[in-house]
Amino acid sequence: MKLQHISLFLAGLLFAGCSELEQVPESTASKNAVFSSEKGLELYANSFYDNLPTANDIIRSDEMADFAARTQVPDFIRDGAYGPRQSTGWSWTALRNINYFIANTTNPAIPLDVRRHYIGLARFFRAWFYFDKVKRFGNVPWINKAMDVTDKDLFKGRDSRTMVMDSVLADLNYATQNIRTTSDNSRTLITKSVAQGFKSRVCLFEGTFRKYQTSYKLEATAEKWLTEAVAAADAVMKDGGFSLNEAGGTDKSYRQLFINKTPVTNEIMLSAVVDPALSVFNDANWWWTSATYGARVSLTRTFVNTYLNLDGTPFTANPAYKTMTFTEEVKGRDKRLMQTIRTPGYTRVNGGTVEPGPPVFSYTYTGYMPIKWSLDDTYYDGGTRNDNSISTMRYAEILLNYAEAKAELGTFTDADWVKTIGALRKRAGITGGLTAKPTVADPYLQANYFPGISDPSLLEIRRERGIELSLEGFRFPDLIRWKRGELMQQVWNGFYVPALDKPMDLNEDGKNDVVFYKVKPATQLAGVTYINVAETVNGVPNPQRLSNDTSGELTWLSNIPRKWDEKYYLYPIPENDRLLNPEIGQNPGW
Repeated sequence: MKLQHISLFLAGLLFAGCSELEQVPESTASKNAVFSSEKGLELYANSFYDNLPTANDIIRSDEMADFAARTQVPDFIRDGAYGPRQSTGWSWTALRNINYFIANTTNPAIPLDVRRHYIGLARFFRAWFYFDKVKRFGNVPWINKAMDVTDKDLFKGRDSRTMVMDSVLADLNYATQNIRTTSDNSRTLITKSVAQGFKSRVCLFEGTFRKYQTSYKLEATAEKWLTEAVAAADAVMKDGGFSLNEAGGTDKSYRQLFINKTPVTNEIMLSAVVDPALSVFNDANWWWTSATYGARVSLTRTFVNTYLNLDGTPFTANPAYKTMTFTEEVKGRDKRLMQTIRTPGYTRVNGGTVEPGPPVFSYTYTGYMPIKWSLDDTYYDGGTRNDNSISTMRYAEILLNYAEAKAELGTFTDADWVKTIGALRKRAGITGGLTAKPTVADPYLQANYFPGISDPSLLEIRRERGIELSLEGFRFPDLIRWKRGELMQQVWNGFYVPALDKPMDLNEDGKNDVVFYKVKPATQLAGVTYINVAETVNGVPNPQRLSNDTSGELTWLSNIPRKWDEKYYLYPIPENDRLLNPEIGQNPGW
């Protein structure tokens, strides 16, 4: 936010740089004033940071995921509700700013290593820009120059995925080799390690996409990308100086990463920070607690079932797991569960008073109410007030990228397991299975998530990735690259309700919290929320039901069909952009 003052300056610069004006006002900086000094390059390069996601972008980024029950089914996966007219994202303004900088950073009066550093930053952000475009649209035009309005390439068609992604990799290689910044305590700058970390993210995505999305016929090139992912992650692990946060013990160390006012610097590599002095906040509490403002995202039971027991065994190995009540099923589990959703023992501060904080059914549809990003004081609930920093990249992701890429290559060892998955699980309080990779595939994961995967290690890595990175924006892209979009059809299920009209105490504080009914009783208990699970309400199908009618798992919006279609692996090109340039065509099925 401290960089916003340069936006008008740069707008004037770009205008002056691509127009043929006879006179330039004295208040307008010339191109030479910027590109003739290191300070000018630094000032310009700071504008690239506007391309990073904001804090609010990040906290909302998993609202479309297989594990996320929400107020409405996303239009994107509803037949006939989304198409080229609704599509967005085909914007290239940011790219011109980057390319203009690269083309003009040529002044020999500035030392070569300085110019290469700033060009490295620009090429990092160009790679960031293009990775987002390729994930969303597939083939896109590769543009590496600052075009003006007469350039014929403004109306060129799309280039091949291989050409664009090879160019992205070349940009990232240049960035990792030339960015000079190696440390940044603010965790807001692009350092050499952040560039390596992002390279591992990009290469893992592309390698697995090519392996599993076989219709592109790029499987033979997947190994190259996975090898690059391993090397980039390994560079961070060896030279980055990062470690998993363990301060606060297994009960607190994970969640601290998401609610701390300043980034937890041993693990957070890049962060969207707040600045109360400039009135820069985020709205995490408003989004994650409001009955009306946000999407009311809650985790599903199918996903919550994947959290292991503390001894390292699968929770679903217990034959009774399907009928365990909420308070029973959350005991003795991976301690990231209690740091991700409200469980017994969770409390909130209300006007200075500490109060129990059970799941609130004015918000949650499944009973699994997230707390990962929200603060525990109700003061923050009513608007854009949050002052916690929001992680954009952290070391745990790098460990997961390394583990998955090696498993996909068939080179994953027990030693790799110990320093990646074993380390993450140890931080979560898990005591068993930390020293050697598994030898038996978990049937629950195979049946409910990955029927085509038989490698026990790869199954567990995918389990770990889902849990560790939940609600951080990785899930939908992961489903795309694994070609598991069908998981978006999963039932939005919640905790088990043993009977109608039976009050439930969800946090074991001796006070009942919720009752599920078909016929509302004439007299209601004070402080208890009553949820109607009848077949219809006022003649309309009820979106909230029990799976066995009078008992069973909560279900939400099971009356609205969700059918995954192959075309959903890419977004459609927006209609207006195709009208401007018919050469870009349209993605299959749209």
